[in-house]
Amino acid sequence: MQTETARTEDLLAIDASKNIALTEPLLYPLRFEPIYQYRPWGGRHFADLLTEPMPSGPIGEAWLLSDRDDHASQVAEGPLKGQTIGQLLKQFPEQMLGKLAHRFQRFPLLLKFLDAKELLSVQVHPTKANTNLLPAGETAKSEAWVVLEAGAHSRIYAGLKAGTTAADVRRALANGRVVELLAGFTPKPGDGVFIKAGTVHSLGGDVVVFEIQQNSDVTFRLYDWDHVDAKTGKLRELQVDQAMDCIDFAEGPVDSVTPVLESTKPVRREQLFDCEYFQLWRIGGELPFSVGAVGLPRVLVCIEGGGEIEQGYATYTVGKGDVLFLPGVVGLCTLWPRGAVDLLEIALPE
Repeated sequence: MQTETARTEDLLAIDASKNIALTEPLLYPLRFEPIYQYRPWGGRHFADLLTEPMPSGPIGEAWLLSDRDDHASQVAEGPLKGQTIGQLLKQFPEQMLGKLAHRFQRFPLLLKFLDAKELLSVQVHPTKANTNLLPAGETAKSEAWVVLEAGAHSRIYAGLKAGTTAADVRRALANGRVVELLAGFTPKPGDGVFIKAGTVHSLGGDVVVFEIQQNSDVTFRLYDWDHVDAKTGKLRELQVDQAMDCIDFAEGPVDSVTPVLESTKPVRREQLFDCEYFQLWRIGGELPFSVGAVGLPRVLVCIEGGGEIEQGYATYTVGKGDVLFLPGVVGLCTLWPRGAVDLLEIALPE
């Protein structure tokens, strides 16, 4: 989807004799190919959100930016097409991460779209205190959701009802009445929900969200609604003891966040999340506006509309569902909307 108005040879020099890239590329806004994931609770909404063809069956997750060995995001176009984000970070750490290059050996976030036609398992992610439960190379996992689509039957469960104890949960598990202990609400498009590590949570009922999380893939299932996985014909495995060890019983119910409005002109800009792992803003409007930051990486997620990103002498098309990584060396860019556009911009805390 990228339209280059600068010469390709100005973007990357190639040493043909060695068939490797030289060490001084002129990096550009990088779009990555989504990685589809089968999930028994998934649906087919990504066909309307992403342009890449979907495999058959229920697809619950599209991994948008992943620096993991088992699922590594690859650049979709341009001179660096086919390179993984991990390869680029190793080759060009200062150009990719700018002032943050000394802090991260890999990209510390995992970005996804979730399509939860059915309810996810009631689950918990480990906290920093649960190091004994973490596989090698994994971390605790806090995450956040931005609701993109929801209906009358959609549901988000986040946290336990006030006063719930471990004994209450054990008793509810034995009686099949876990849902009675969950704090929940009916989401609407635009809602932001922060799920701190240790929070019991679930969502489903035909809801689509954007998810941002620490780069960890550790989840402990507490309860799975007695769903049978159509692919295996069996119930999915639970990890009740591990989940119980991770629950923060002091937290209580979790509701949607209240956005912090930062500006209304030339576009509306509001911050949804600001934690020790990431910051996220929602930007919407029809007039040109700046994205990115000098000397720092940013990620853009287009959730509605589209336009062109102008960087130097080149322009790059961005449309609904696209995710662009802006390397630190790229700096500030200008986004020229085609009509109304709605973006998420993500930063790593300095």
